[in-house]
Amino acid sequence: MNTTHSDLIGSVKAKIVAAIKGTGNVAQATMDTVTHVLATTIKDAGEMGMSVPDVIANVASGAIRGTSQVGGDFGQAAKGITLGVLRGSKDAAAAVLDTIGHTAHIIVRETADIGGDVKAASVGLVAGAIEGATEFGVSAEKAAAAAADGALKAAGEVGSTVVEAVRKAVTKPVNELKVVA
Repeated sequence: MNTTHSDLIGSVKAKIVAAIKGTGNVAQATMDTVTHVLATTIKDAGEMGMSVPDVIANVASGAIRGTSQVGGDFGQAAKGITLGVLRGSKDAAAAVLDTIGHTAHIIVRETADIGGDVKAASVGLVAGAIEGATEFGVSAEKAAAAAADGALKAAGEVGSTVVEAVRKAVTKPVNELKVVA
């Protein structure tokens, strides 16, 4: 298999665009697409010359770019991506909290890179982490904190304006849960 990072990103982007246009439901379309792509791609990661975190990063990147192309809601996309990563990588991800933090980092970095709404993306990724936590026996509080931590680390790499937007987003209660990063 000779898939490159850009091939995977482009493939996911095209699938996200088609799924969102087909359903109109950004969260569901992204979650379903990311879950499916990861479930089928992770097993071939080594053959593609990629690690599992690389595959997750490329899939999340493609999903953010696809969402941007159709003018989709970044918060709904981030929630769908987070849930899709957890569900699609469950066989490969022994460390759910590390996966959540890594995914949050990628979502915020990619959203900022394309000029998307990082505040909405941050709220969505925390909501996705909380929802996904229950499926994997992880406390909602720890999942939310891992998501907030990953988001804030990425924001710190991007700049102070993004840090402020992410900080405001991740310190708001989500689903009646106060996030502590």
